[in-house]
Amino acid sequence: MAMESSVWSPCDYSHNVTFFYNWVGKKISVAWTTRDSVVIGLGLTVCLIVVLANLLVMVAISMNHRFHFPIYYLLGNMAAADLFAGIAYANLMLHTGPWTSTLSKKQWYIRGALIDISLTASVANLLAVAVERHQTVITMQLHSTMTKRRVVLLMVCIWAVSIIMGLVPSTFWNCECDLDDCSTVAPLYSRRFLVFWAVLNLLTFFIMVAVYTRIFVYVRYQTSHASHHTADMRHRQTVVNLMKTISMVLGAFVICWMPGLVTLLLDGLLGKASHANAYEKFCLVIAECNSLVNPVIYSLRDDEMRRTFKWILCCLCRRGADQQRELSPVQVNSPLPEETLGCVQKLDHAVCTETNHKEDSWTMPGV
Repeated sequence: MAMESSVWSPCDYSHNVTFFYNWVGKKISVAWTTRDSVVIGLGLTVCLIVVLANLLVMVAISMNHRFHFPIYYLLGNMAAADLFAGIAYANLMLHTGPWTSTLSKKQWYIRGALIDISLTASVANLLAVAVERHQTVITMQLHSTMTKRRVVLLMVCIWAVSIIMGLVPSTFWNCECDLDDCSTVAPLYSRRFLVFWAVLNLLTFFIMVAVYTRIFVYVRYQTSHASHHTADMRHRQTVVNLMKTISMVLGAFVICWMPGLVTLLLDGLLGKASHANAYEKFCLVIAECNSLVNPVIYSLRDDEMRRTFKWILCCLCRRGADQQRELSPVQVNSPLPEETLGCVQKLDHAVCTETNHKEDSWTMPGV
């Protein structure tokens, strides 16, 4: 009896990752299959695209002075969260399958924490964007009067909260002291934590949907009772277009993450009876796609963002071509093309002269 009580001690921290997987009945692959190799290869390719696409969004917002407003800073911070998600998924791909059994508990917790941090950062950024839009749209302004210092402080707080939420399971809210509370999807996580985390995120979704619904109702009411003055109508249409873009981002996020959160909620409530392991991988793939959706939405909805993307890519291609010409013995003494000097100038003066003739004001999504 003494031996049995020592082995099954409620807080025996000597158990490894494999023990918890066996305890909840989640199988760890013994050998690599062709299917596993294809999945990991495609997954890492998608992660690379996610990182590059969101990095392009961040560079575009930082270089184009027309995007230097609170709403775009928050969207840039959301792109940083998506970029971080791409890194988190890549780390997951490199520590899954047969590699799972080789992980220490610390490495396993880090793998899960990266995913938690990226999701929390995305949700917090969406909530901040919703509050910012509510503040500006109710007063029918394009941009918030929030200072850059406050925006930076808000973004720091978002990442601080995200990191704390990511560290919670590894620090105290896990099942190492209560094996009956272990999750089947994440065997070292507490089922009660998964319920708390899923409910918190789902509640945040509903709050954001309610906020945007109120904003749309208000804008529609104001538009129907507004004067038909050209400037007023253009201003209101710009606000509506921006709202549509942000709503598409929110809708894509909810669609991509809702299955995964519901799966975690069912796993937390029902445990093995939920059979969550049968479809958790599909939910993870859908969630990973969300990090790639936002840059696509910006490209389709925001003309200025699309032009900025083209400008950045053109400058990179020109620099690559210039480097090749410099290395060529035939072109070594030839001067640099005059057109490459435009890449050094500020973006809002070098995008193209056609853009400057078309618009005299800030270019907004969908305009």
